[in-house]
This record gives sequence, C-alpha cells and structure tokens, in this order.
Amino acid sequence: MADDGDSHSSSDVDLQPEDMSFDKDRHIRYLQMNYEILPSPYEGQEINHLTLAYFIISGLHILHALDRVDREAVINWILSLQAHPKNDDELNNGQFYGFHGSRISQFHSSDKVSVPNNSHLASTYCALAILKTVGYDFSLIDSTLMLKSMKYLQQPDGSFMPIHTGAETDLRFVYCAAVISSMLDNWSGMDKEKAKNYILSCQSYDGGFGLIPGQESHGGATYCAVASLRLMGFIEDDLVSQMTSSCIIDVPLLLDWCLQRQAYDGGFQGRPNKASDTCYAFWIGGALRIIGAGKFIDDRILREFLLTCQSEYGGFSKFPGQFPDLYHSYYGFTAFSMLQETGVNSLNIELGISSITL
Repeated sequence: MADDGDSHSSSDVDLQPEDMSFDKDRHIRYLQMNYEILPSPYEGQEINHLTLAYFIISGLHILHALDRVDREAVINWILSLQAHPKNDDELNNGQFYGFHGSRISQFHSSDKVSVPNNSHLASTYCALAILKTVGYDFSLIDSTLMLKSMKYLQQPDGSFMPIHTGAETDLRFVYCAAVISSMLDNWSGMDKEKAKNYILSCQSYDGGFGLIPGQESHGGATYCAVASLRLMGFIEDDLVSQMTSSCIIDVPLLLDWCLQRQAYDGGFQGRPNKASDTCYAFWIGGALRIIGAGKFIDDRILREFLLTCQSEYGGFSKFPGQFPDLYHSYYGFTAFSMLQETGVNSLNIELGISSITL
C-alpha cells in the first residue's frame, strides 16, 4: 500500500498527534460508505459478511449514528441467515443451528446435493450482537434449538469447535459460546465448568493466555480468556484490588504481562517484540479494564498512538500510515469509547458492543 502521506498537504504532514482530534463525523461517513457498498478489497470475504456487518453497525452505534441504518432491513437480513433443521430427523444429528456467515453457505450445489449446514459460532456471535444493537426482541429467536445444538460443538476438554463439521478449537470459540449464552441469558448450551478448566489450562508461565494450552501468550487470547471467565461468573470485578490467592487465575502475573504490552510509542502490542497495533488497544486494554487495572494504562500516550493510525478517509488502520480497514476501525472506536471520548457511547467490554440499549 502507498503511504497516505503522499496525498497530504504540507500542513497536514506537520500535524502531530497532540494537534489532532478524534474525527467522529469522518468516521461515521466511512462506516456509512461501507454500509451502502463494500469496497472491492472485501470481495474475497463474502463468507464473512456478517462479521463485516457487525463492525459497521456496532461501530455506528458506538458513534451515536445508528439512525444511518435501516433497522428492519438489517433484522430481516440477519434472521434470513439463521440455520434451521429441514425436518425432525435433523434435530439430533450433531449440526449447529446458529447463523451462517453469509448467503453463500446456504446455497445448494447444482447436482441437488445440499451443502452441509455450516453455521458458525463466530457468525452467531456477530448476528446476536447486531440484533441486540438494533433492539431486536430475543424472545422471538428459537434460542432453545440454538443452544441445544451448540452443546455438540463443545469438546471433552471444554473447548469449542466453531462448526459441526470439524475445525480448530481454541479460546476464540469458548468466548463466542460464552457471549452467545450471556446475551440469550441461558447457559444450557455449554458446560461452564469444563470451559473454565480449558481456559485455565491456557494461562502461560508469563501470565498471559495462549489460544490453546502450551501456546505463546497473545493479546486476543488473553482478552477471550478474561472476558469469558467474567461472563461465566468465575471472576469478579476489580480483581486487581483484591489480589487474593483464592482467585482461579494468577492475577499478578496477568497484570504484569498485560502492562508490559504498552509499548514506548503508547500503543499496545499483541505479543512481546511486535509492533503496536490499533486493535490491541481493545484486546489488551479491555482485558486490563475487566480485571480493574484500567488506571494503570497511560491513556494520554495511547490516545496519541491511536490518532497516528486515524485515517484521513475515516476509520483506523493497523499501523500508522496505512489505509483503514473495518476490523481495525471498529477496535479503534471501541478503544476511544474506553478512553471516554466525548460523543462516543460507552462500551460493554465483555460483549464487545455498546452498553447503550435501544
């Protein structure tokens, strides 16, 4: 990608982070443009349409701009992606009846053979997050079938597969299952004790969490672990102030690992010796706030780093000087919400969406 600075005027180039501000109006226009038509770089991500919609619609809500969305059209589109059994014989066949990531996985092949139901845990999380954001009544969803079939995805070690046909199992999908259960206020779809034990097995010697047991600590995995434990009720608010030896995780080591991820430039890195990246302001910053350690974050220099990743086109990039993308834009918005930016909705950190309900 070309450096965005090539198209700046000389006065723009000289701007320093302290001279810049969070450009809310431009961010809204960026999201609205993506809502109306996705740019060509996303053509290869058709299977992830629900995830992209989550970034756009939840992002607009965080920015107080949900009125830019056609609520009924969004609801109808989301509901059209839910998987349903064709008959009673399919109710106990091990399939997961959540939400497809896009229309393509619902298609039938030309030889009349059905494509297997590939509704996905992450897509289901995104679908429910969007529906909650636009104020849909969850009592209208067949949550019993969804949760009953979600149980088939949990493995003997407590982890979750994202789809019934087999895939990797790691903390991302434990988190998705926990959020789905929390939003539906029904935990019958998972064995919480097994899930807890799996999460605990992923805490590394350095205090962070790897995606699977024995793997290197990672910012995203650490957030998934901490948020899941909080949603399941296994850890309390403000763990840092309590620091009791009875806590199921090693809080001092976790705190130390997370705080070491704020780099010299103010941003957060996902792993040691990696560059600061916009999204980890949420993944690491969120984990710290969940355990009551937000006061240890240097908010001023974090804000300055994030502003270097703010694009002149609206949105945020992964690193300074790159073009924006929806993933990093969304987590840039959530980061500014946690920084209590004026005019930005507050965040439910564990769920990853605005805490303001319609």
